Amino acid sequence: MDKFNPVDMSVWQGRQDPEDGELALRWHDKVQPWPQAGRAAAGVALVGFACDEGVRRNKGRVGAAGAPLAVRKLLANTAWHLGRPVYDSGDVHCEDGDLDAAHGRLAERVASLLDEGHFPLVLGGGHEVAFGSWSGLNLHLAGRGRVGIINFDAHFDLRMKLEQASSGTPFFQIAEQCAAQGTQFTYACLGVAETANTRALFARAEALGVWHVLDEAMTPAELPALLSGLDAFIARCDHLYLTIDLDVLPAAVMPGVSAPAARGVELAVIEPLIAHIRASGKLRLADLAEYNPSLDQDNRSARVAARLVHQLTK
Repeated sequence: MDKFNPVDMSVWQGRQDPEDGELALRWHDKVQPWPQAGRAAAGVALVGFACDEGVRRNKGRVGAAGAPLAVRKLLANTAWHLGRPVYDSGDVHCEDGDLDAAHGRLAERVASLLDEGHFPLVLGGGHEVAFGSWSGLNLHLAGRGRVGIINFDAHFDLRMKLEQASSGTPFFQIAEQCAAQGTQFTYACLGVAETANTRALFARAEALGVWHVLDEAMTPAELPALLSGLDAFIARCDHLYLTIDLDVLPAAVMPGVSAPAARGVELAVIEPLIAHIRASGKLRLADLAEYNPSLDQDNRSARVAARLVHQLTK
C-alpha cells in the first residue's frame, strides 16, 4: 500500500478563457498530481499539512487544519505565470492528535520531494508545521552545509517544549535537534511584536544567537537596511528554509489567523524580502502557516496566501 494518501485533484478547477489560448491559463490548468512512483521534471511540489493540533495545545483558536484546501481553492483560479511544473503531492494529516507522527510523515514527504529535485512548498496548518518541514530538509541534507531559517513572524515560537510540542515550540525543537546532532542553529525572526513575546522569549532568542527585527522597524523606508541585514545572514548559510507565519501581516490584510497582529508588517515589505531570498539561489524549502479559514472574511486572507504562493514560486 502507498505510504502517502492519494492526491485529490478535484479542487483544481476554475475559469476558462479559450478565446485567449495558452496565454490565458490559470493554476488549475497546469497543476499535476505528484507521481509517487517514478520521476518527473523538477518543479514546485505543494504539500498540505492539515493540522492545528499544535495551535490547540498552544491555547489558540483552532481551524488552521482547513487551510491547505482553502488556499488551493483560491490558488486554482490564479493566473499562471510560472516557467516550471507544479505538482500537488496531497496532504499530511494529524491523526488522533499524534503530532509527533504527523511531523514524521511530513518530514518524509518533504525529504522525498527534495531527493527528486523539487522545491517543496508546504501549506500549513499551524506553525507546528515548521518542525516537520525543517526535519524533512535536515533528513535530505544529512549534514551537508549550513541551513539558515528565516521566519517572518510576530512571534519567536521559541517556547520550551515541556511535555508536548505545540505551535509555539518549533524553533526551540529545531535548536535542540541541532545541538543533538552537532550542527549550527542559524535562525532569523523578522517582524517580531514586542507585545506578543515575553522577556523570557527575548532572552532565549539572544542566548541562541537569533537575529531578529521588530515589526516597527520593518517599514518601506527601512528596506535598504533590511536587505543588507538579510545579505549578511544569507552569506553565512549554504541552504535556506523560509517559513511565513501569516500573523506577521496586519490584521486588516490577514484577519484569518489565530492571533491577528495589532500592527503587523506590510506586504510592500514582505514581498521584496521574499524576492531577495529567492534570488540568492539558496532557498530549498518554504511553508505558510497559521491561516485559519474559519476566521477569514470574504476569503481575504486566502487571497493573500495564494498571492504569497505566487511570489514564492515565480
